[in-house]
Amino acid sequence: MRPARWSAGARRLFCFRKFVDVGAGSPAIQGFQNRRRKPVRERALTVSPSRTTIRRGFYHFFRSINLGIIGGKFIDEKIFAIGLLFSALWALTACSDTPPQVESKQTDRLLEEIKERGEIRIGTEGTYKPFSFRDEKTNELTGYDVDVAREVAKRLGVKASFVETPWDAMMTGLKTGRFDTVANQVGITEERKKTFDFSDPYTISYAQIVVHEDNDTIKGIEDLKGKRAGQTPTSNYGKMAKEAGAEIVAYEDMMSSMRDLAAKRVDASINDRLAIAEMMKAVDLPLKTVGEPFEKSEMAFPVPKGNEDLVREINKALEAMRRDGTLSKISRKWFGEDVFRP
Repeated sequence: MRPARWSAGARRLFCFRKFVDVGAGSPAIQGFQNRRRKPVRERALTVSPSRTTIRRGFYHFFRSINLGIIGGKFIDEKIFAIGLLFSALWALTACSDTPPQVESKQTDRLLEEIKERGEIRIGTEGTYKPFSFRDEKTNELTGYDVDVAREVAKRLGVKASFVETPWDAMMTGLKTGRFDTVANQVGITEERKKTFDFSDPYTISYAQIVVHEDNDTIKGIEDLKGKRAGQTPTSNYGKMAKEAGAEIVAYEDMMSSMRDLAAKRVDASINDRLAIAEMMKAVDLPLKTVGEPFEKSEMAFPVPKGNEDLVREINKALEAMRRDGTLSKISRKWFGEDVFRP
């Protein structure tokens, strides 16, 4: 039976529970309840997921103690110890002064937001030589795409702020507002155009197949059927290999796949002919290209749909760079040719 009077400790626990602001149904409490509580919508922008989890556990622990005391039941020592651990973790996270990471909401006023903050956030890999990579001597982010993006930002009157991101998370990062555009040889495809708008292309290139120098069986795209191709799965080239019937072995970046290709862990890889040519000059690996370059690709800056004014301003900057020779200068610095021409 319920005791006539509660102890002072029980009253304190009961009062504390009233001030805990996160509550949701939990199977652990169903033994004390006749019905399950409806979930309360969490404040995702003010409480990080890890803190929410801890506070919910903290809440259920004290609720369990309260119900146990009210029901005149003894609380197991293990449960009490777990509760103390939860409370210690909650106290540490509550006292942390690190603000939660809040992604900006992409809207049709993105250009205005960029101008207000004085910077344009640009997603890039930082591992895709010669387009986006870290200089071995200075550790500075550099490359063709990085140089083009910096010049575009300069002509927009803002600073270029690069956010290094693995390729397979790149377009998701753009979609969710982690950055405003991407400078990483993003090919214009019909599928991507459903979600993003694109600037005018600043690179026109072709696909190329690479194999081990001992491989004499793969001579073209038609020979990839049933072979293991090392690719970043969501890239244009990964899709080409899959459509050719190859078994895709996933990699985060081109160099990782090339090293495994050199070790014969995969049979082939498709990538941009410009990137392959640079890789073969810079790294001594037992690899070779086969067949002629194929599948023309146009690379550009993607932005979330509904931001035509931002696309227009980027295009103005690119056109001015073509006219005054800046784009040609950047292109010849990295490739010795104008890669923005057909």
